[in-house]
Amino acid sequence: MKEMLTFSAELTADASERTISGKIVPFNGEVGNTSAGAVVFERGAINIADSTKVKLLLEHDPKQPIGRAQFFNETEEGIFASFKISKSSRGTDALIEASEELRTGLSVGVMVNAAKPKNGVLYVSSADLLEVSLVQAAAFKSAAVTDIAASSDEAVEETLPTESETATVEETTSAVEATPTVEAAAVEAARPAVTAMAYTKPRIEITAAKYAENTIRAALGDDAARQYIAAADNTTDNAGLVPTRQLSEIINPLSTTIRPSIDAISRGVLPDAGMTFEIPKITAVPTVAETAEDAAFSDTDQNAAFLSVSVKKYAGQQTFSVELLDRTSPAFFDELVRNMAAAYAKTTNAAVNAALIAGATADATTTVTYPTAAELLGIVARGSASVYGATAGLPNPFARNMVVSTGQWSNIMSLNDAGRPIYTASQPMNAGGVVSPTSLTGNVAGLNLYVDPTNAGDGDGTILIVNPDAYTWYESPTYRLRAESTAAGQVTIGYYGFGAIATKVGAGAFKNNKA
Repeated sequence: MKEMLTFSAELTADASERTISGKIVPFNGEVGNTSAGAVVFERGAINIADSTKVKLLLEHDPKQPIGRAQFFNETEEGIFASFKISKSSRGTDALIEASEELRTGLSVGVMVNAAKPKNGVLYVSSADLLEVSLVQAAAFKSAAVTDIAASSDEAVEETLPTESETATVEETTSAVEATPTVEAAAVEAARPAVTAMAYTKPRIEITAAKYAENTIRAALGDDAARQYIAAADNTTDNAGLVPTRQLSEIINPLSTTIRPSIDAISRGVLPDAGMTFEIPKITAVPTVAETAEDAAFSDTDQNAAFLSVSVKKYAGQQTFSVELLDRTSPAFFDELVRNMAAAYAKTTNAAVNAALIAGATADATTTVTYPTAAELLGIVARGSASVYGATAGLPNPFARNMVVSTGQWSNIMSLNDAGRPIYTASQPMNAGGVVSPTSLTGNVAGLNLYVDPTNAGDGDGTILIVNPDAYTWYESPTYRLRAESTAAGQVTIGYYGFGAIATKVGAGAFKNNKA
């Protein structure tokens, strides 16, 4: 049989040198609970073919490499290693988490070539090192090593591997049984251990394929197969042999980070200080007129005023117990931060959408229901002309974008000319635009389309025709705060940012008017 073992130990991190170091494998007969059960690594058991090719992963995920080994040093106590961390954002985050003791273990993944079980302990005499991972925490009882990230599984010889296992322990008949001497060592209190890679395997994997295979083997006289069939015949009486898997994927139909109304206008950098700022705005311009000989010139003063823009704070927080942070999957915190970012995006987008509707010029022509194709073209024509007249002084005075609700989007896709779709045509060469049911952007009558779920239905402002230069969204970076209360045993995470919507020319937007 084959098996991937994970074995954990403490580490040290040097953010300035971008290195993470620590003992990765202990010797001297120390027993660790790994993914294959209780294991002892004999000195010299770990083979490292090419140390320069050993990667440091995050939580044993091959898709998340964060560094590469610098060196390995084998002593009587165990194998020590140092890893150079990449300058990627993932590597920087790993250094911060290690230095702040959020991820405190080093865990190895090995392919065992030779091992022998004795008294419930697997003594490994030969194994190839495949990778080392930075894990959240570990718990290993030793004076030199405080942690381990692994799961317990005794009696390796009775275990059938599952499809979810990435590698295997091969038990060879030529392996020589080792009898290590377990020396006494001081025991330190281990930190809380939470490891995403730690799973407890069932002793028997009951699947249709395995059942069919063992049925055939049992018919040929295989005693082990007969035992398998006996265990598999009644899952009700052997509930412990039929595990319930929990997948790592997370279903979240509630959060999104799209901001269509913000995407439909211009963007700016928020000033570095103050809760208001001012933008000079011309309120009167000089005039030139036809003038008779010896007559006075046309005389009109240029005037300017300041447009005052208010800076708003958008913030949210969540408070939870330290147990939820330290004793659950790392996916909890990652998903929490993603959802807080999505909430921030939703709120800021709604603020901009409301400002566009408030400042927009209402169409003088009303529509009772969702507009027909002709009525939609009328709104586009009147809106484009209105926006052009209001923003003629801007460098680009034309309406270029259209923001619609999901209800209006649905109606636009249904518009047709004698049964021929106008905006969802499969051959759009002669179509009036391109609108797709699988995309929130498109083109309607020459305007860039943005679908915004913030404003639903077909009411006033569910169709907005906008010159993006007439409105600007100024925004700061977002910030994250963390506070811990030892008295309450709680952690509070705050997520916030600052933004300001500047309505430079209110009539630079035009909205539909429902009767």
